[in-house]
Amino acid sequence: MPPESVSTLVSLTDRTPTITGAEIVTQLVPPRQFAEASLENYRPDPDFASQAEAVAAVTAFGGAGADAPRRGLFRKKPAAPAVRPGLYLDGGFGVGKTHLLAALWNRTSGRRYFGTFIEYTALVGAVGYAGAASQLKGAALVCIDEFELDDPGDTMMMTRLLGDLADDGTRIAATSNTPPNALGEGRFAAADFLREIQGLSDKFLTLRIDGNDYRRREVEARAHVVDDVDAAAASLGGTVSLDDFDGVVAHLATVHPSKYVKLVDDLDAVGLRDVHVLTSQVDALRLVAFVDRLYDTQIRVVASGTPLDQVFSDEMLAGGYRKKYLRAVSRLVALTSL
Repeated sequence: MPPESVSTLVSLTDRTPTITGAEIVTQLVPPRQFAEASLENYRPDPDFASQAEAVAAVTAFGGAGADAPRRGLFRKKPAAPAVRPGLYLDGGFGVGKTHLLAALWNRTSGRRYFGTFIEYTALVGAVGYAGAASQLKGAALVCIDEFELDDPGDTMMMTRLLGDLADDGTRIAATSNTPPNALGEGRFAAADFLREIQGLSDKFLTLRIDGNDYRRREVEARAHVVDDVDAAAASLGGTVSLDDFDGVVAHLATVHPSKYVKLVDDLDAVGLRDVHVLTSQVDALRLVAFVDRLYDTQIRVVASGTPLDQVFSDEMLAGGYRKKYLRAVSRLVALTSL
């Protein structure tokens, strides 16, 4: 029999990562599970026509910048139809929005960037607005995955940045679980905020993608729980973090979310002892950001205690951040099933 795998155990709470603006820029590429994403290997669900329509729209948007062929040596090229500089893919969880966004990035030539909303705001935080705009200016394409709102200031800053880039000729593609003119609904009502969002919305062709969450196709899908997380973590092999859930939650409060990617970048799995329902919305939102980084790098999670898909309280799931929590639940089900 082959020898059992033995893990190298580490602790997340011992890590204090740092990240520079230059490092953030080099990481503005699709998550590794989407490195080979294409429109050809996206499989539209035949029960939802909007998925095939989205493929056609992404194809058209991807070719919008190409020059039309000349029809004669001296014939004037016909004027191209007006095309909005932005494409916004709106839809539920697990319907393939990120796959389509990555496919667009993969088929675009020239300088292009792909990142989450928090990665772009982190870039601005690291090098300032002017520095971020200078870095991104002139790119053929900027992709923003999961354009969601936690802070109206960040959102207005991003709408300004994207508007400036679009005015300069950069095409913008974004995904969200919320239409652009409804972002922040139920959370913020400032007139300036709503005006900024509407201005961004006008630059985008918005497509709604319907469908079932591919990560939870089985109605009874739940996050897996183990009885002895220490033993499970030790037997996985590779580098595995092992911590109490409360310790990780407390540690996340000391690390800026833009650095979470460095917190886990060399891990093969994360072990969490004694998971329980969260009572603080601030802690819950940090956990959502952490789960996003785990999902981007496809890091397995093993946990004991309360199933991780039940970590957000009923009150949280009924509030303004419901969609963010449900996205995290969907991803936790997938990560505990790897």
